[in-house]
Amino acid sequence: MDRIDHLIGLLRAENGIPQTVADAIRAVPRHLFIPAVALATPSDGEPFVIDRDAEPTGWWEAVYSTQPIVTQLDDGATDIRHGRGDYSSSASSPSTVADLLRLADVKPGHRVLEVGTGTGWTAALLSHLVGDQGEVTSIEVDAAVAEQAEKNLSDAGFHPRLLVGDGAMGCPDGAPYDRVHVTCGVRTVPYAWVEQARPGAMIVTPYNPAFGDDHSLRLTVTPGRTAVGRIAGYAGYMLMRSQRFEQGRPARTPEEKHYPTTRVDPRTIGDVPAGATLAMAALTGLACYAGYDGDEYRVYLSDPGDPHSWAVVTWRPGADEYELFQVGDRPLWEEVVDAYFRWVSWGSPHYSRYGITVASEGQAIWLDRPDNVLSHQRAQASR
Repeated sequence: MDRIDHLIGLLRAENGIPQTVADAIRAVPRHLFIPAVALATPSDGEPFVIDRDAEPTGWWEAVYSTQPIVTQLDDGATDIRHGRGDYSSSASSPSTVADLLRLADVKPGHRVLEVGTGTGWTAALLSHLVGDQGEVTSIEVDAAVAEQAEKNLSDAGFHPRLLVGDGAMGCPDGAPYDRVHVTCGVRTVPYAWVEQARPGAMIVTPYNPAFGDDHSLRLTVTPGRTAVGRIAGYAGYMLMRSQRFEQGRPARTPEEKHYPTTRVDPRTIGDVPAGATLAMAALTGLACYAGYDGDEYRVYLSDPGDPHSWAVVTWRPGADEYELFQVGDRPLWEEVVDAYFRWVSWGSPHYSRYGITVASEGQAIWLDRPDNVLSHQRAQASR
């Protein structure tokens, strides 16, 4: 109990935490949902393997910190002890878990759809919040992850309805839902979640534009069967598997390779506030990853709809112009630079001024008002 109280104290100091969520965290110990061997991912250091049997002190300290703990690599293809690979399932940061639960404002008696069971901890927290008269349905895409979550939940004394499948499809036979609570990132909010929610219901999801930071998004479902809401903060989650896209491929012909230069410092695009990255993502529809590689700083751009269209821009110390390598005919770098300076011309709006409307035909990203639309994205069919 001392460890749980310590964790709750950390959460209160970071962002505050509603008493109902604090009570849920106290009633649902996190350690019941963490495997004996996992990968701790501190924000201020390198990931490291934690082992309850070999090093119990380190394991307990990691479990009751605010750091995420990765429980699966490469969709299960790589042993977690290897410590390196693409993160594909985790016990999310308690800070983010608490913040999404705060946004969801779950009440006793609510019917909740959870997308992304993971370890089962959030499903248990939701079950505690809705109480005996409520109902939680949780969907997990990975059968092995779902099987372990079912065991974790049973051992902890919770029995939500658990399903294996693509959460983008929701669960029609459990509708209508009062809340849709999502624990994986989405680029496009599936309309099935709106269809399966009652008017006035809230959808809380990580929004991952694949350009800069990931965000939390809270939408309210209207009687007209749309959902509308604003970006609420930060929430870093793995992208929903059915919305993953292929990374850039080699050029198909030599003519597709371009080697221009640019006078715009790549760090101007890669290291900017969230308001800028939201504008660039909305206006271009591109994905962007940026960061240092030794002394060099690289911005990698790609077109999620065309894996043969991508670009890399490299900053090197002392350079007056910067190398641009581009595959395909679409001028990705020019589009992103133009979008950035449009954001500047608008007065550099903060991320909280952006919102999303979800309708049957797709989603619209807007600034300040739903009628001030920056881009439309067509509804994406689940794979």
